[in-house]
Amino acid sequence: MKDQGPDDSTAPASVLDDDAEETDLTERARKTARKLLRKELPERWQHTLGVARRAAELAGAVPRDEGPLLIAAAWLHDIGYSSELQLTGFHPIDGGLYLRERGWDPRLVALVAHHSGARYVPVDRGFSEIMATFPFEESPLSDALTYADQTVGPNGVRMTVEYRIAEAITRHGPNSPNARARVDRVPYLLAAAQRVRDRLHHVGQPAVRPGQ
Repeated sequence: MKDQGPDDSTAPASVLDDDAEETDLTERARKTARKLLRKELPERWQHTLGVARRAAELAGAVPRDEGPLLIAAAWLHDIGYSSELQLTGFHPIDGGLYLRERGWDPRLVALVAHHSGARYVPVDRGFSEIMATFPFEESPLSDALTYADQTVGPNGVRMTVEYRIAEAITRHGPNSPNARARVDRVPYLLAAAQRVRDRLHHVGQPAVRPGQ
């Protein structure tokens, strides 16, 4: 019997069907995320679908040849939540370790490990040395991945960056590592979001599409 659960059949063509070179990377990333998240963590899978869609919409904020890498990172950014991958219990690191062990592109691996300001959280959790093994980049690509993640909440619901930050702190709790890291992490998230909006404005693309 075919398994039941959230599907990705509604994902837009720009996410699922690019040219041959793009499809190799983005489809491999989608299939990996689907395998690890869809059945075990359906809500996380819906979030991932939403982030991948958002990333496809943000192509104008990154160099043209980096669009496939952005979408692939969006698909993979939360795979560390899968019980199969958990080593440290910190999903950005666990996702990065899994991908690195399997020979994925080093830049993609580092983007997953550092997504959404993750580097500010391990300081509190004692994972700084592990995180330091993943090169950090601050670029249009990393900004766009952060913006995509921080404008999609649980179940793929669209929300503002400010609301997403508040929602996550509420969900994880005021004494959680995410909450304690907010002094450094929140300014980083807000600055990255503004840089993405500025880049989209420069190319004449709205940060939010009409009706969303």
